[in-house]
Amino acid sequence: MTMNSLVYEKAYKFAIRIVKAHKYLTQEKKEFILSKQLIRSGTSIGANLAEANGAISTADFSAKVSIAYKECLETKYWLSLLKDTGYMEINAFDSIYKDADEIGKILFSILKKTRITDNC
Repeated sequence: MTMNSLVYEKAYKFAIRIVKAHKYLTQEKKEFILSKQLIRSGTSIGANLAEANGAISTADFSAKVSIAYKECLETKYWLSLLKDTGYMEINAFDSIYKDADEIGKILFSILKKTRITDNC
């Protein structure tokens, strides 16, 4: 199976935004702990989709997409925490959170189509 190039491209562009947000948070806000978590989960979405492209089976593909989806959920958590603790401005948060939400919905849709059972 191969990854939908649209979601892969969105995840890659999202990762670039995450790297830039991390740079801002560390250089301007001097915040190092939450931003480290954000960069790990936010860039992991696309990395797991890249791995999904090399999947050897539908189950392997689905497992990698599932990890990407979970990383997306985690990223949304860190974004919310950064906003609610005053490290991230509301406008920046709204924009990047919207992108994460869109990617998450696409990944969930892919998971629904690739899961063998409904017990996920």
